[in-house]
Amino acid sequence: MKLRLITLAVVLTGVAGAAATAQTPPSPPPEQKPDSPAAAQEQFAGPKTDLPEKDSARAEAYYNFTMGHIYEQQYEATSNPEYATKAIEAYKKAYALDPKSQVIGERLAEMYWKAQRIHDAVGEAQGILKRDPDNVQSRRLLGRIYLRSLGDVSAGNGQPETVNRAIEQYREINRLDPSDTESALWLARLYRLKNEHDKAEQVLKSILKNDPENEPAVEQLTQLLMDQGKSSEAVTLLEGITAHSPSPVLLDLLGDARTQTHELAKAEEAYRKAEELDPSELSHQRGLGQTLLAEEKYSEALKVYQKLSDVTPDDSDVYLRIAQIYRELHQLDKAEENLVKARQYAPGNLEVMYNEAMLYQAQGRYDDAIRVLSDAATGIKGQSPTVPSRRRSLAILYQQLGQLYRDTQNYQAAIYTFEELGHLGEEEDRRARMMIMDTYRAAKDLSKALQTGKEALAKYPADPAIRTSHALLLGENGQTDEAVKILRAQLRGEAGDRETYLNIAQVYERGRRYKEAEEAARAAEVLPGQARENEMVWFLLGAIYERQKFFDKAEEQFKKVLAVNPKNAPVLNYYGYMLGDLGIRLDEAEALVQEALKEDPFNGAYLDSLGWIYFKENKLGASESTLRKAVERERHDATIHSHLGDLYAKTGRGDLAAAEWEKSLVEWRRSLPADVETDKVAELEKKISQTKHRVAQKSTATDAKP
Repeated sequence: MKLRLITLAVVLTGVAGAAATAQTPPSPPPEQKPDSPAAAQEQFAGPKTDLPEKDSARAEAYYNFTMGHIYEQQYEATSNPEYATKAIEAYKKAYALDPKSQVIGERLAEMYWKAQRIHDAVGEAQGILKRDPDNVQSRRLLGRIYLRSLGDVSAGNGQPETVNRAIEQYREINRLDPSDTESALWLARLYRLKNEHDKAEQVLKSILKNDPENEPAVEQLTQLLMDQGKSSEAVTLLEGITAHSPSPVLLDLLGDARTQTHELAKAEEAYRKAEELDPSELSHQRGLGQTLLAEEKYSEALKVYQKLSDVTPDDSDVYLRIAQIYRELHQLDKAEENLVKARQYAPGNLEVMYNEAMLYQAQGRYDDAIRVLSDAATGIKGQSPTVPSRRRSLAILYQQLGQLYRDTQNYQAAIYTFEELGHLGEEEDRRARMMIMDTYRAAKDLSKALQTGKEALAKYPADPAIRTSHALLLGENGQTDEAVKILRAQLRGEAGDRETYLNIAQVYERGRRYKEAEEAARAAEVLPGQARENEMVWFLLGAIYERQKFFDKAEEQFKKVLAVNPKNAPVLNYYGYMLGDLGIRLDEAEALVQEALKEDPFNGAYLDSLGWIYFKENKLGASESTLRKAVERERHDATIHSHLGDLYAKTGRGDLAAAEWEKSLVEWRRSLPADVETDKVAELEKKISQTKHRVAQKSTATDAKP
């Protein structure tokens, strides 16, 4: 979501406007001669004197000052550098004649700045401040100069020092002239740039104390609160103002804040109101489109973005969002068409490339997805290490690329990629170690998974995520009590315990201690929260009941999940497979799994479920083609090989059946301890033995023939 975070561009915006408001000392028209010594003394604030020669010098100074002002105006009108030079020379002559005049010094410093002679401008302004530290105009000039310097890329490591100098000037301006709201706003921006949020907040609240509806101050304070995650405070601030003085900008911000507090319906309402007040401002439509997308109102979101594409036909972000919507609607061809447009207008854009890879994955084009992510990672690695976004971008790419390798069962490539992720920093190293643990588990190499977990714990002994991952591995290894002990130590007696109770339930379920598993899941269920937060609770309860053959109870839990989330693919698949395996309500079973496949069309487990249901329906041709697709996706799944073997046996291909059953048996013997189902292993061994016996009998009968 667009959250107007302060950036260099934000700091620089308005510098030109600030310059335009510089106060110019009043001067008489050129035809008026400064023939009065008293008038000249009053104009230049110099000490009064009765000496005629000094009066003459003051008059000459005033004449040169006037000429300098005329040349300055001509420079502003024409941008001709010759006028800038003449203005500076005239001001310098005036200053030489009257060196104590602050007015001349201020105009000379200002003219240096306008002529891009920054060093001279700074020196002149600083000279004035040495004589008069309370000279507000000179401090404003210095402040503007330092702000402008922040845009100088050659500043390099000097930027923090420049920020500090700017803060010093604007802090003094704020002290000397508390009514100067514009300078106070710049001070707050600079504090935000340094992440000194408390100081920025103090300045902004001081402005609002005197002017409660100062929109720029409200806008900045809202952004500041959202930067700090204080979205609820931002909502309260904005609602109080927009209730009686609705402003498109503030309503837009209210939408942002509501999005942060996950109140999407209210965010949508705020964006719609902003759009009604200012239909021409595209930021309201962008906010509305993103909120509708987050609400999964894909058709409405699509209309908003299509309207935006008409207005801004070269905006890559609009086409990217349209592609995301089409992907969610499973219209993958249209998604690809819009990604091509996004890439056309933003070649090399990381987000576009990432979404391109996700589209290829949704299309089952895993090699293409891996290629795109690999190319993106190579491009980012080629950037200078000083680029701020380099580390974060690489982390995203390595994580997704590693997961793709793992999903395609290229486990060694996955581990290498996660190791690369771990080299980026401590935070990434923690995450990488957990992913490597899970990769070894997926590869059914439990010993290496446990060893990786021990090494991770040795380095990060207090990390709760690593402790949880290690505990779950212990549960996979049959060390149920030890795993539960580690997990229970993480309970805090709060709503956040839901995930921990679910992990405990999962460990008990894997250890076939179903009563304790159910108790842990129920403990998670009663914790406060939204109904959707219990999706995983009900799913796990359904699995616990199904494993005990309490099918009615399992069905009750699965229906609870689908009532709050009809697109929950894992539940749709599990529920459909359960019905299919029982051989009941096969039409319903098939429909459930088809819905799961809409969400994940190339999932091997879902394809196996559908193929097995087809088998039960005696749709043997459809069963075979679907099971073949499943085994292509999951080459090491014992159940899929077993199902395909049964299909071959039913269609009279005993040799092929025996080969698939043998593969299934090999995979069962490689399985993790918690995965092994001894009854299915025994059934396979029986089928293989009977097949071999039949083959032997047939061979003997053939040999006995004369």
